[in-house]
Amino acid sequence: MNTPSVQFDAAVIDRLSMSGPRYTSYPTADRFTPGFGYGSFLEALAGLTLRGNRRPLSLYLHVPFCDRLCYYCACNKIITKDRSKAATYLGYLKQETAMQGKLFAGMNRVEQLHFGGGTPTYFSDRQMDELMAHLRRHFDFASDTEGEYAIEIDPRTVDAARIRTLRAQGFNRVSLGVQDFDPDVQRAVNRIQPPGETLAIMAAAREAGFSSVSIDLIYGLPKQTLATMERTLAQVIEASPDRIALYNYAHMPHLFKPQRRILDADLPALAVKLDMLALCIRRLTDAGYIYIGMDHFAKPDDDLAVAQRQGRLHRNFQGYSTHAEMDLVACGVSAISAVNGTYSQNEKTLDEYYARLDAGKLPIARGYCLDNDDLLRRLVIQRLMCNFELSLVSVSQRMAVPFGEYFAPELRELEGFVTDGLVTIEDDWIAVTPKGRLLIRNICMVFDRHLRQARLAQAAQPQPLRYSRTI
Repeated sequence: MNTPSVQFDAAVIDRLSMSGPRYTSYPTADRFTPGFGYGSFLEALAGLTLRGNRRPLSLYLHVPFCDRLCYYCACNKIITKDRSKAATYLGYLKQETAMQGKLFAGMNRVEQLHFGGGTPTYFSDRQMDELMAHLRRHFDFASDTEGEYAIEIDPRTVDAARIRTLRAQGFNRVSLGVQDFDPDVQRAVNRIQPPGETLAIMAAAREAGFSSVSIDLIYGLPKQTLATMERTLAQVIEASPDRIALYNYAHMPHLFKPQRRILDADLPALAVKLDMLALCIRRLTDAGYIYIGMDHFAKPDDDLAVAQRQGRLHRNFQGYSTHAEMDLVACGVSAISAVNGTYSQNEKTLDEYYARLDAGKLPIARGYCLDNDDLLRRLVIQRLMCNFELSLVSVSQRMAVPFGEYFAPELRELEGFVTDGLVTIEDDWIAVTPKGRLLIRNICMVFDRHLRQARLAQAAQPQPLRYSRTI
C-alpha cells in the first residue's frame, strides 16, 4: 500500500466547496469575446512565423455525433442515427484541417493527437482511414514511440476488430467511457453498458498494443450509493486501467437540457457524494494509484505520474498532459485552440460552422488574447494545478515581477487556506498540502482576476450559476 498523496477532510471540504472553474485554461472560456475572430488568429500565427517557431503541435479533433443520449452529458453533441450527417461533417472537417495545415506549414510537427466527442467512433472504419490519411498529408506526425495519439471510445460502439483497426490507423492511447457499472444507475442515465462488454474492449486494446488504457467514472449520479460505488470500484481495480478519471457529476439542468430527465429525488445527498469521493480516493490509492489532481489517478509508472514527479506536467482543454509548451490546434464544431498567447473557439452549431468554411475562413466564433497579467496568472495557476507547489522566485525571475509585491492581496487571501492546513507559504515557496489538493480549484481561484471582477459584477446583478462545484 502506497502512502496517499491526498487526504480527505470532510468538514473542510463541506465548508469550502463552492462553484468555480476547472482551469483547463486561464482565462476561462466564459471570458472569450466575439471581438476575437479569424483575423486575430492570423495575427497570432504571424507572431509564431516571425520568430521561427519550432515547437511541436497538439492537434485536437471534435466529433460531435452520438447514437444515443446520455442524460448526464454536458458535452457539445448531436444525437442522430442519420450517418449521412457524419459524411457531410467529415468533408468540412477535412477542409478545416487542410487550412490549418497550410497555415502551419514549416512548423506543423504533431506530437499529440486527441479525438474527442461526442463519439469519435461514430465515424466508420473507412471514414477514419480517410481522415487519418488526410491529416498525415497536412501535418508531420512524430513516430508512434514519440507521439501520444489518443481517441475517446464508447465501448458500446466498437468490437475487438474495430480496436485493432484503430491501432493500425495510428492511435496508441484509448479512453473508455464507463461512468458506472451498476445497472440501476445505467438505466437512470440512459446508458446501458454491461461490464463484460467494457472489460472485453479493454482487453482487446491491450492485445492490440495500445500503450495506455484509461477509463472515465462519475460519482454523484442518480441511484448511486456507497454500495454501488464500491462494486464499481472493485471491478475497475481488477481491470487495472493505466489511468482513471473520476468526475463529480454536476447537475446543472438550467444549462444542459438532457439533465432535466434526471430526477432530483434520485440524486445522492451532498454528504453521500462526499462519502463516495472519500471511498474512491481510499480504494484507488490503496490499489496503488497516484492522485494526479483534479479527478485524475494514474499508476506510478504511467507517463502522467512520471511527468508530475519531474515537474513537467501540463494542463489544457483535454485535461492533464505530459506535453507542455505546445500550441494546440483544435478543429471541429465548438473546438478551442490555444496558439501563441491566444484562445480561439469555433462555432458551436453545424450550420454556423459550415457557413464559415463555405466562406473560405476558419470557423472561429470568439476568442481571447492574453495580456501580460493573464500570462503571469496562467503560469501561477498551471504550476499549482499540476505540481501542487510554486517557487515564488522562479515566477519573479521568469516574468520580471516581484511576486510578493505583485500578488500581495492574493497572499493575504491565502492565509485562510494556511490556517485550514491546506497551504504552506515559507522559504519563497507556496505548497499545497495533501489535505489541500482536493481543493486546488479553490486555491487557484485566489489568483483569478477575471473571476474576482465577475463576482463583483454579479453582486450587483446576480447571474445563473456557470460553474460546477469545486468538490
